[in-house]
Amino acid sequence: MNGVHDMGGMHGMGPIAPEPNEPVFHARWEARAFAVVRAMSAWRRWNIDASRYQRELIPPADYLRMSYYEKWLAGLEELMVKGGLVTRAELQSGQSATAPLTPALTADKVTAMITGGSPASRETGAEPRFASGQHVRTRNINPVGHTRLPRYARAKSGIITRCHGVFVFPDTNARFLGENPQHLYNVRFTARELWGDTASANDTVCIDLWEEYLDAC
Repeated sequence: MNGVHDMGGMHGMGPIAPEPNEPVFHARWEARAFAVVRAMSAWRRWNIDASRYQRELIPPADYLRMSYYEKWLAGLEELMVKGGLVTRAELQSGQSATAPLTPALTADKVTAMITGGSPASRETGAEPRFASGQHVRTRNINPVGHTRLPRYARAKSGIITRCHGVFVFPDTNARFLGENPQHLYNVRFTARELWGDTASANDTVCIDLWEEYLDAC
């Protein structure tokens, strides 16, 4: 979807200032937020694409002022309400109004969950529409739902460098409309194709893009 969260390639956001020796977490609560989000996903009431989409639905003013893990928690709260795991009144009070739920993720299951992950690759037998070295052009879409095609790379021409195989399509999976698995490609764009003649002539950007985003040139 189009919104303030899609900051890639946008002007006016100021310079990027990398933090030297940046820690994994800047505060203890960030580590707890990460753990809670991972633990709640074990309920299987939503998926990773729905989780990303929910953060994109945070009102723009709030999104811009929030830190990274504040956005994670805000999205989680909404998913928990929508998933029937908690009520808004319970979130406000910090107290459960019913008997506590049996945790979906217990300590003995954590290692298996973390090491096993949640693979999004699928076997469909579908033949890829494109091949390495082929010229393609991204579609100029402006969906109201989730998409992994950034605004700066829409209606742009690039070259397929690799086919990764078949993967779950985020745009439909985020709204529980089915996995719609399709081929995923790595596409290389010149910086000038993306940002015009003032960009470096030597720079390129590679983006992983699903088949539905692409047309042959």
